[in-house]
This record gives sequence, C-alpha cells and structure tokens, in this order.
Amino acid sequence: MKTIKGVVLLALAVMGLAGCAAAPAQSGNPAPAALATSQPAVGTSGATAVAAPDDSQPVTLNINVAAEPPTLDPSLATDAVSLNVMANLFVGLTRLSDADDGSVDPELATGWEVSDDGLIYTFHLRDDARWVRYTEGDGVEQLRPVAARDVVYGVRRTCDPRTGSEYAYVDYIIAGCAALNNADAVALSETDLQAMIDAVGVTAPDATTVEFTLTTPAPYFPAIAGMWINWPQYREVIENAGDGWTEPGVIVTNGPYVLTEWRHNDSMAAMKNPLWYGWPDARGNIERVEMSMLGEPATAYAMYEAGALDTTTVPPPDIPAALADSTMAAEVHRYATSCSNAIGFTATKPPMDNILVRKALSAAIDRQSLVDNVLKGGEIPANSFAPAMIFGNTAGDSQIAPWTLPADKGGWGYDMALKQAQEWLAEAGYPNGEGFPVITLMHAQIGDSAQVMQAIQAMWEQGLDIKVSVESQEFGVYLATTSNMTPVEERPHAFRLIWCADYPDENNWLHEVFNTDEGMNLVSWDRDANTPLGPDGMSFNEMTVAAQQTTNPATRQNLYTTAEKVLVDDAAAIAPLNYSVLVEVTKPYLERTYPGIGVSEWRDWVLDWQTKQLVISN
Repeated sequence: MKTIKGVVLLALAVMGLAGCAAAPAQSGNPAPAALATSQPAVGTSGATAVAAPDDSQPVTLNINVAAEPPTLDPSLATDAVSLNVMANLFVGLTRLSDADDGSVDPELATGWEVSDDGLIYTFHLRDDARWVRYTEGDGVEQLRPVAARDVVYGVRRTCDPRTGSEYAYVDYIIAGCAALNNADAVALSETDLQAMIDAVGVTAPDATTVEFTLTTPAPYFPAIAGMWINWPQYREVIENAGDGWTEPGVIVTNGPYVLTEWRHNDSMAAMKNPLWYGWPDARGNIERVEMSMLGEPATAYAMYEAGALDTTTVPPPDIPAALADSTMAAEVHRYATSCSNAIGFTATKPPMDNILVRKALSAAIDRQSLVDNVLKGGEIPANSFAPAMIFGNTAGDSQIAPWTLPADKGGWGYDMALKQAQEWLAEAGYPNGEGFPVITLMHAQIGDSAQVMQAIQAMWEQGLDIKVSVESQEFGVYLATTSNMTPVEERPHAFRLIWCADYPDENNWLHEVFNTDEGMNLVSWDRDANTPLGPDGMSFNEMTVAAQQTTNPATRQNLYTTAEKVLVDDAAAIAPLNYSVLVEVTKPYLERTYPGIGVSEWRDWVLDWQTKQLVISN
C-alpha cells in the first residue's frame, strides 16, 4: 500500500501517510451545517418532520484520498494515493484475497498453471471483460473485449525504458524485462529495440491465454502478475493521446468504476461501470464516489463530523477523545496493516555515509514515546522493515537492532539506547555533537508526518546535541525529491519512508526496495566496506537474490533474517519506526472493508442511502 514510497511508494500508503498539509483543497461539495445526533424534530401536529429520501440521486460515497494522485497510469504509479483510485478503475489477472491472509484470487484470470520447473506461468482469461470509456455526453461507452494482448502490451510497456516506469524492476523476474529496461533506447535502432520488446517473456498464444516465462522460480508470482504494472492497458488510446490519456473523457478502463471528473489539486469523481462483469457477485451498491484531496487529517475529520465524508482517518491528537466518546467510539475501527514507517537515510550524502552516524540517529529515536504520545493508535515499535504479516519477517526479534525495542519487548530500552547513540556519534568523530553539520529531515505534506518528524527532530537535537532542519514538500514533489534518480546533493539527509506490501513476501520489502542491482534502492545504500557479510560470505544483494531463487521456506526465512539484520542493524541503512495501525471512523450507514493487505475496493462497500440522506438533511 507500498508509498508511501509506496508503495508501495510504493508502496506509500495513503492511509498510513502522515503530514502537515498546505491549505486544503475544497471538495466542491459543501458540508452540511451540522450532523444531527438526535431523533428527527416533531411538529405541532405530532407528525415527524423529515425530508423524503431522493431516490433519483445516485447512491453517493464521499471520501478523502488525501492528495492529488501523481498519476493514473498503471506503468508509472509508485504511490498509494494513486493506487487507491486506480485499483477501483482497473482490474488485473489476480487480486489479493479478501481473506487478508496474503493468498491470491483470480480476477481477469479464471485460473492458471505453472510448469514443473516453476518458470512458466499460464493464465486463462475470462471472456466477458470489456474496455469502457466515460464521456459526459454519452455516459459509459462499451469498447472491445479485454484480450490477452492487452496484458502483454501493459507488461512490455512497463519494461520499456521509454516509459520511465520506476516500478519496472519488480518485473525483472520476467525474462527479458531487465535487459530491455536497462537498454539505451536512444542508441538502439528501431528494429533492435523492437526485438528486445518482443523478447520480454510474456506472450499471448490466443485471445484468452497469457504466458509468462520467468528467470527464476517464484512462488509469489501470481501476486506480481496481478500488480498494477501488469494490468492490461488499452494500447490505442495510450498511443493516440500520449500523456493526456488518463484524463476524464479519454481514459479507457476495465474495472468496476469509471473516472468522470478530475479537478486537479481539488477533487475527483467516479461512477459505477454498469458493464463490469463482476457486479452480479459483488456486495457493493455504491453508484457514485466523490473524492476530496485534503492533506490535513484534522480538516478531513472535521468534514466527517459535519457529515460531508462517510469515512476517514482519525488524526492522532483526536484518537483519545474519539475513543472516550461513546457515540464516536462505536464508529472507530482500528486494525493492523501491512505497512511500516521508517526513516530513510541518503547513505551517499555526508555525514550519512558513516555507519556510526546512521546507527546513532536510529538509536536516539524513542519509538515507544513516538507511538504513545504522537501516533496514539496502538502502533507497535519496529525493529525491522517488514511487519509480522509478511513472510520472512523478523518483527520483534530482539537479536536484531535491540536498541529499537523497549525493555518489555526484549530490547535495551531508551535510556540504554540513547547512551549507546551518544557513544556511536562520538566514535564517528562528533563527541557531544561537536562539528556535526545541520542535517535535513524531510516529509510529505500529508497525514501526520509533520508531527512525527518534529518529534524525531526533538529527540535528535536533545539526545545528541545536533541541529536538524525539518522540511516538507507537496506529495508529488516529495516523491520526486526522495527518488534515487534525483542528484544526491538535492536530496535530504533523511526522510520519512513508508512502505506497504504489494504482495506479502520479504522479496517485496528487501529485494525490491534495497537491492542495488535490481531494486529501487531508495536510500542509495550499498554494502559498506565494514558491513558484515551473510552466510557463506554473501552480500545483502546476494542474500535477497538467493532467497528469491529458492522455494524452501526455511532457507528463505534464514536468508531474510540475516538480510534484515544487515539492513537495519549492521548497516543501519534505515531506522525502523513502527508497524502501522490505522484508526478510522465510518458512519453507521456505511459498511466497508478494512484490508490489512492491499487497498480498499468500493465494489464491496454498502451504503444505506436513505439513512444517509435523512441524517444529512436533519
């Protein structure tokens, strides 16, 4: 959910993202003056005076997506803000199961087989999926069927270096994708480039069959096959409309909803796609979705209290009061997610290029205080990158980065950790912070990030006697600034890193985020000269590759345990903060899902429209 890098930056999760926003954008839908909490008024005749529900209006859901989505292009998205919208407009071959256990269900695919050597996956597509486009004058227009060639085009477009997909590395497991993605498209002839595109290991033997050829066995590949970067894409509109193909009236989609409005940096709207094949089996009844882009949680929460939003997150300062109020407490839903919060260090930017500096900064963070006094949602202090619901995780293992854990969790406790942090900083050449340069700590203007970063700033300044400058940027700008493609001198020394699972395996966390050969490497970190090696002298990169290539669960767990220790302990390339818990409120007239893995899909939400109208009208 990723992000936020996401995702996901990827894995960045919109619900887990936090921060102080600039002036909030207006939704275009004025909030009612107040939300009634008592019975309807009774007139002098004794009759109940209520407005009759308006059945002519579509069943409308009002939500907040927290920011302007950087893109709705499946090949380009890296963040949860984009994905939370896109996942309701498009569908792929598979989807994460509603069971929330990391299993995968068919979606466009009716089923699949894998070869005995684990290298060839064959997916069989349903034949009733259709491409659609919404235009204001004509409504939902049915186009041609979704075909296997659309999946092939989507995958190859993601791998094509001309597309500029930051998530293409996920598909390096597909034969030929890495070679294509790393090719110099300008230097190649058109014929040679097309040959490399055709060599990517995804083909369509017929209209309803897609075959993938992998470079290594991967038991988690059915989840990757269903990721947004591998969704089918409508070639005709993409090639004809160029960068504008995702705008309303142009975009062609295949999911349960269609995009109807996009007032950039203000609001979006979508409506039910009546031609989607899945409606007979779906639970939901939402016909229209109106999306605000409020980066400040307090503003969104106030709109919820006024009845202008049907569900939203509870800002940390408001959580105690919400839980203490019997009416509001009944609307609170608190649940663990597959997201982790961390501080990422730009490891090639002095003084972050010193392991001892990174370890000192990590140990000087009081994680228990952070979750108790800032986040307030019952979050769990983190000693590792991946949370407990991810295969291969080491969450709570007190042998890894023990300075991150309180004493009652088997760790050192903060007093001992801070003393060690001061010693590490002195050993790095900065006794009592002397000579240490001012460092920049950056966050996105979204959610509770401002409060979290200010708390860490205070811990570092007071505990290590150093100076820290906290800076914030608009969400899309922040994603670009913290990308490893940005020159190191333009990047912050440290930044908030939120990652949510694309699929529930440590491959998605360690290999894809930090492997310097095939991953995003968000912190620009490579194995430092004095970082210990893993089993048999393997480097971090080699461990994540070995874990990817074996199917033995015990071997994979051992490799990931060692790799996590190298990442967060031996090298301290990141400072884990906490495993995310979401605290959300939902109106009594809305039934919705609360996925621990993946994003919320409106297809399963049920809104009591008459009750909502009656409540708002009073």
